[in-house]
Amino acid sequence: MSALEVITFGCRLNAFESEVIRGHAEKAGHRDMIIVNTCAVTGEAVRQARQAIRRAHRENPTKKIIVTGCAAQINPKEFADIPGVAKVIGNDEKMKFETYQSLDACEKILVNDIMSVKETAGHLIEGFEGKSRAFVQVQNGCDHRCTFCIIPYGRGNSRSVGIGEVISQIKLLVRRGYKEVVLTGVDITSYGPDLPGEPKLGDLVQQILGKIPDLKRLRLSSLDAVEVDDALFEAITGDARVMPHLHLSLQAGDNMILKRMKRRHTREDAIEFTNRVRSRRPEVVFGADFIAGFPTESEDMFQKTLDLVDECGLNFLHVFPYSARKGTPAAKMPQVPGNVRKERAARLREKGQEADLRLFEKLVGEKATVLVERNDSSREVSLGHAEDFSTVIVEGIYDAGTILPVNLEKVADGNLWGRP
Repeated sequence: MSALEVITFGCRLNAFESEVIRGHAEKAGHRDMIIVNTCAVTGEAVRQARQAIRRAHRENPTKKIIVTGCAAQINPKEFADIPGVAKVIGNDEKMKFETYQSLDACEKILVNDIMSVKETAGHLIEGFEGKSRAFVQVQNGCDHRCTFCIIPYGRGNSRSVGIGEVISQIKLLVRRGYKEVVLTGVDITSYGPDLPGEPKLGDLVQQILGKIPDLKRLRLSSLDAVEVDDALFEAITGDARVMPHLHLSLQAGDNMILKRMKRRHTREDAIEFTNRVRSRRPEVVFGADFIAGFPTESEDMFQKTLDLVDECGLNFLHVFPYSARKGTPAAKMPQVPGNVRKERAARLREKGQEADLRLFEKLVGEKATVLVERNDSSREVSLGHAEDFSTVIVEGIYDAGTILPVNLEKVADGNLWGRP
């Protein structure tokens, strides 16, 4: 019997949702099928999804192809017209079991008005195929309207999963042997105002830590620093089970560009937050998202973004050259030439890589605990992440999901190496 295949693009939330999709489709009896869960964050992400769909049809001409995710939600007809696509399903419909029960009966395009969706249901899943850490959705959608971002039109407005549902999901995953859980969403620091009592993300995190003592490691996905509440700050700086790695949605280092992006923070806010966290927990490592070549960005403005990497002590940068998304305000602003965007993105990535190398060299001689994610029998090594999200190559073969105490011994070929 042919196996169901789910191809996932984009964020950790999509990774979580793909497991829900897999479970629904298998329960409904679908096997000879490929489901593509798309991303729309950049034009390149959409292009890659289209390319993957065409390749899937070319290599599996008899298999039914279902397309869903943000890109499919925003422009369903574009994907419905690709040869081999049997159905296009929206972001709300993809999470419902009844969708997969009635696939043959529904129209080719099954996409509703995502802005009309008011709730995000909790979905109990037992594990993640081929993964040693688990992702748990706590929030979906976004109420902000950053001028460059198309995602609210794919995800809808912000809505939260109840604390009890989140705790039940994590307890199940811990019982299934997962030692690390990542809280995911589109804008997780906006968690809670739509729930009874209006809890904040910090309240959720404190409840998780208090009610699930067997959870070894808790990670947070991308944070908006100005929305970090006091309870969340206390959990981050005061509980060792919250991993000392925070990924910040910064996007730029120049205040005028941040204003034109309609962001809610300034460069000074970013510097103050990283300093405040480190004053309480010095080992915290900060990652960040950046857009290079946003409309109207001058060389001096871009230099302030480069400078912010040093001023905040940032590592593990996610860098994107600006991608104009039709329907967003930024697409109507004066554009930076494409070659300049790419060149600036390359410089920013190089800056990040240099910072990563300095971090790795600083860690040599230290001890870390590494969550093994996979192993390479040909090289007799295992690979995983330390608490601060540094990638570590460990000598020896160990099972995925194992947490190893490791002595960090060297940096070679840009990688941190260790030995138990």
